[in-house]
Amino acid sequence: MKPALNYIEINRNSWNNRTETHIKSDFYDVEGFIQGKSSLNEIELNLLGDIKGKKILHLQCHFGQDTLSLSRLGAEVTGIDLSDEAIKNARALAEQIQSSAQFVCCDIYDLPHHLKERFDIVYTSYGVIGWLPDMDKWAQVIRTFLKPGGKFIFVEFHPVVWMFDDDFQKIGYHYFNREAIVETESGTYADKAADITQSYVCWNHSMSEVVTSLLKMGLSINQFEEFDYSPYACFSHTVEFEPNKYRIKHLEDKIPMVYALVATAPL
Repeated sequence: MKPALNYIEINRNSWNNRTETHIKSDFYDVEGFIQGKSSLNEIELNLLGDIKGKKILHLQCHFGQDTLSLSRLGAEVTGIDLSDEAIKNARALAEQIQSSAQFVCCDIYDLPHHLKERFDIVYTSYGVIGWLPDMDKWAQVIRTFLKPGGKFIFVEFHPVVWMFDDDFQKIGYHYFNREAIVETESGTYADKAADITQSYVCWNHSMSEVVTSLLKMGLSINQFEEFDYSPYACFSHTVEFEPNKYRIKHLEDKIPMVYALVATAPL
């Protein structure tokens, strides 16, 4: 499936445009983060376990809060992201909290040209793979950077969520990866009333597409879970039914909203 030729530049501009708004938003609570609050959620913390002393590669890290939260837990962490504005702010935030985390600015598919290390854990989470057209190339990057026996830890919004229109009133998109989705939005998930507008290109990826791409790279799926809630109120009509657990009000617990997996590289 041929991606839009300029999708990298469109999406880089999109994320550059959002970054300042995100940093100022209550959604990301940068002030609380600076004071010591972790940006990681129960789902991924349970999967990660004790990471003290581990080398971790964090793919699509935005402006670095999760990368720095992993570092605070004692890991040696490298974050990568497409957006130069996000990486600039990630480095500034790392300096502010005196973190040793490192950051690389590049397209994820191009990462092997920028980084030669291998890692105990490759980690990525929440709203990441939709920006990538090719899951096989994604899985190949993950495999490249895992040490023998290393783990890939992945948490993502469920593909069922992306089938709905933005108002969650009807099925608006294919479950399967049929084509590039090219749209323009006003505001952003972290501040829907923000006075910003950006275009973007994304793709929907079915569960089988994701899992098969990892299996083809020789990774073993050790753990797989689905959750009927999101830890973020980033969708329309969300209600908090327990602390930091959100559902679409009229859909209640009827749909999966997040899935998570752990995969291991061969020895």
